[in-house]
Amino acid sequence: MSETRSAGDPDLTTYRDVQLSPDFSELRRRFRRFVFPMTGLFLVWYFVYVLLADYAHGFMSTKVGGNITVGLLFGLGQFVSTFAITMIYVRWADKKVDPDAEKLRHQIEGEPR
Repeated sequence: MSETRSAGDPDLTTYRDVQLSPDFSELRRRFRRFVFPMTGLFLVWYFVYVLLADYAHGFMSTKVGGNITVGLLFGLGQFVSTFAITMIYVRWADKKVDPDAEKLRHQIEGEPR
C-alpha cells in the first residue's frame, strides 16, 4: 500500500493508520448499522412481493379500481420505496457520515487550501 507520509511532513498519516484508527472504525460501524438493516428490510419487502406474485395470484390480481390491481400497486411501491430509501440515506449520510469522513480525508490529504 502506498504511503502519503514523507520525510519533510511527518504530520501526514498513511491510509493504513487511518484505517486502524478508532475514528474510522466508528465511521464504518455507523455506516453498517444503517445500511445492513435497511438492505435487509428492502430485501424482505422485495421477496414478499415476488412470492406473492408467484403464489398468490388471486390476491395480486384483485382489482382496486379500473384496471389497477394489488400487484400493480405493489410493483409501483417497489419503485417508491427505492427512491424513499435513497432519499433517507442521503439525508442520513449528510448528517452522520460525511462530516466525519471529511475529517478523515483531511487527515490523509492535509488541510484544505
